Amino acid sequence: MSVLKSIYSNFDGINLQTKVLIAAFVATFILGLIVVPILKKRKIGQVVRDDGPQSHLKKTGTPTMGGIMMLIVIVAISLIVGIKYPNIIPIALVTLGFGIIGFIDDFKKLILKNPKGLSPKLKMIGLSIIAIAFSVYLAFSDFGTDIYIPIWKNYIILPSVVFIIFTAFVMVACTNSLNLTDGLDGLASGVSTIIMIFFIFVAMAWGDKTVSTFSAIVAGSTIGFMIFNLYPAKVFMGDTGSLALGGAFCASAIMLKMPLILIVVAGVCVVEAISVMIQVIYFKATNGKRFFKMAPIHHHLELCGMKETIIVPMFWIITAILCFVGFKMI
Repeated sequence: MSVLKSIYSNFDGINLQTKVLIAAFVATFILGLIVVPILKKRKIGQVVRDDGPQSHLKKTGTPTMGGIMMLIVIVAISLIVGIKYPNIIPIALVTLGFGIIGFIDDFKKLILKNPKGLSPKLKMIGLSIIAIAFSVYLAFSDFGTDIYIPIWKNYIILPSVVFIIFTAFVMVACTNSLNLTDGLDGLASGVSTIIMIFFIFVAMAWGDKTVSTFSAIVAGSTIGFMIFNLYPAKVFMGDTGSLALGGAFCASAIMLKMPLILIVVAGVCVVEAISVMIQVIYFKATNGKRFFKMAPIHHHLELCGMKETIIVPMFWIITAILCFVGFKMI
């Protein structure tokens, strides 16, 4: 009840959140009408593995790299809103930085026809540099190095170095987890939308109009993108979108001083990442045997006979439940 009262007491700020959400939705939708045909005309299409679910073969050639639509809208509206709420700029820059790394990867794969894209090492270095820069900025500004502990409902102050290492690790790990989640039509975009809506309400409860506004921008943009991304998808977000969205909700969680809540609300992404780690470890330990039929786990479920149109809503519902649990925990 206390959380609900806090939301109502900050209800005066919802007008801005509503406006930017609608603006981001409309802008992304309009941009989609322009960008998707261009991607299709230039044959910037998805390359599908032939050892995966056979139903995915028909996705070959579907325009990808569509995350550029969301990235442009999120950054543009954030810069406009940043005139009034300047603290939104660092979050937007993290989103832009992560998105650019994803864009380079997509560009090398799809435009330059280099199947390897950006090497995993370079990708990790790039993400780490941006994450560390953001963490250093927060640690040595008025923001502080205190972290909120859910359930305990209290803060602990971390030494600056520990704060920087911890928050940077959370950002890189969680962003890569969302990247792994992006494998089915509407899955990553839907999960991201739900998580960002969660942060809208949490930020409002905390009286943080900066994060609530930014979260509304991202949520509006992902909803606009989902119109083109739902099954059967007309466009995929590519690494441009998945890395940008990962950066967005990780930076939002850190700005709220609650990166630990990501373990809960982004639980679907965490499980997806764990399934990949289990697969790799088991494969190496057993000289080529597989623990799952295919990883991440959403592909395993497909190969077990579950339809994509069932898996995606199921993961959405799980994310919504986890966000409700997370809301109760704080």
